[in-house]
Amino acid sequence: MGLFSFIKEAGEKLFGHKEVADAAATGAPNVAELNQKAADAIKTYIEKQNLGLSGLTVSFDGASGKVTLAGLAPSEEAAEKASLAAGNVASVSGVDNNLQYPAGTASQYHDVVSGDTLSAISKKYYGDANKYNVIFEANKPMLSDPNKIYPGQKLRIPAL
Repeated sequence: MGLFSFIKEAGEKLFGHKEVADAAATGAPNVAELNQKAADAIKTYIEKQNLGLSGLTVSFDGASGKVTLAGLAPSEEAAEKASLAAGNVASVSGVDNNLQYPAGTASQYHDVVSGDTLSAISKKYYGDANKYNVIFEANKPMLSDPNKIYPGQKLRIPAL
């Protein structure tokens, strides 16, 4: 699936991201332990999304902010949602998604900017603001409310 870029300062705060970044920058002896702690927190967060992944492995490099995912996904949609879940975590700047899944149709992605609404995004991609619910459903459970998106968040825009 490839490498996706994210805004490092935006997203869920799942672990001591400042602690991991500082340790990575100074070469502290516990960097590997902190990276593993962060990877475990990200993996737990992805698993809570109930995407049907199996054999999921997650690694995190605090120095670069890169997460690497591997395992099996039941669909391209589930693999994409796993990337978004991992990438929308504070201190993550990129996700290298190596999840395997059956072939399907490709989605687009949208980086939320200040002033964006799901209706406006829907109008941009589909030509119809009333199709915002398609985007909302495609990004569940990371989105819990169609009115709660934030700048820096990356959203999956499925093909119609």
